[in-house]
Amino acid sequence: MPERYIPRSLEPVLERGVQEFPAVVLTGPRQAGKTTLLRRLFGAHSRYVSLELPDVRSAATADPRGFLDAYPPPAIFDEVQYSPNLLPYVKERIDADRGRKGQYILTGSQNLLLLEQVTETLAGRAAILELLPLSRREIEGRPGAPFPWEDSAARSPLSRSPAVPEIWSDLLRGSYPELLSSPERDVELWYGSYVQTYLERDVRAVRQVGDLTQFQSFLRALAARSANLLRLSELARDLGVAVNTVKAWISVLEATHQVIVLRPYLANIGKRLVKTPKIYFTDTGLLSYLVGLRDPSHAASGPMAGAIVETAVLVEIVKTITHRGRVPRIYFWRTSTGTEVDFVVDVDGKLVPIEVKASATPRPAMAASIRAFREDLEDRALPGYVVHLGDVRLPLGDNVTALPFTEL
Repeated sequence: MPERYIPRSLEPVLERGVQEFPAVVLTGPRQAGKTTLLRRLFGAHSRYVSLELPDVRSAATADPRGFLDAYPPPAIFDEVQYSPNLLPYVKERIDADRGRKGQYILTGSQNLLLLEQVTETLAGRAAILELLPLSRREIEGRPGAPFPWEDSAARSPLSRSPAVPEIWSDLLRGSYPELLSSPERDVELWYGSYVQTYLERDVRAVRQVGDLTQFQSFLRALAARSANLLRLSELARDLGVAVNTVKAWISVLEATHQVIVLRPYLANIGKRLVKTPKIYFTDTGLLSYLVGLRDPSHAASGPMAGAIVETAVLVEIVKTITHRGRVPRIYFWRTSTGTEVDFVVDVDGKLVPIEVKASATPRPAMAASIRAFREDLEDRALPGYVVHLGDVRLPLGDNVTALPFTEL
């Protein structure tokens, strides 16, 4: 049975990039759907070549000009970070016919290395876009739906709101296209394979990691700290490794789109604010797998419940903005006395405060930190939201709304 294709909200952005730039660079984690998306949009008239294959990579390395002669534009070069030497020759071809748009589409799953190489060789010649795993908007068939703060009247067009157990089942399954288009796939088996493949290919490609078993222990320890302040020395001490090693490993996870490091919002408001960042995984399914959660009811009642729901809210916002071709500007706000707003979304210089609760019953007390934030930030603060797992939207006081997660 063929896998079901789920339309992506990045599609019009990609098509515009191909029309406006000689090259488009598409990054994102493995299995996010980059190849499927590009073949669907451009496969009928573009040559597709995977540079992950050793013989193809060898040909591109040995004779880059001959390789480009064999695959003239329009061409899609998948996993181009395996052949970085190809990029100067791609630049040479682009410069020979600078007015021609959509000559090359380059993909990669290692953002840091690839963008470093692209910046050096294709500056001004390439649109750089990112594809993350599926957003809820894409899964539910509403990829262009606005955020509530963009359209206060916006509502999910779903005929029904999923029950809380169903939401938890979705969170544990995660948002990788292969798992969602093939519901019969075994989730635990899939993520186990994903982690092993990721360790074998990307970790060794990005940075030399001598002990993969120790790195896997680090992954699980980091997952247990998801949605918390990233205290490097504490994590290093627990693992028995140097702080610089932990920093290097986190940079690997960032480079391969596995985690988001969320910075605090700092403003001159006369208060001491926490400056330590927070860490989040980019997929709730992978996060759940790494902390050993397999059963939705156990996840919902366990100590990681809040962190998983918080992660789901953050990645929905990040995916939606990223798939519009924009850079998300999202922070958290926390004072030295412990008052905290989970997320602060910068919207054209104004700030939307968002609190996340794993409860299905919103209460006015849940809005206390948003009220404190709005008092401190004054005219910079927009109305805030308490995102919860229930199905009611209702006011929780002045300029604070309880918002179902499914309407985010």
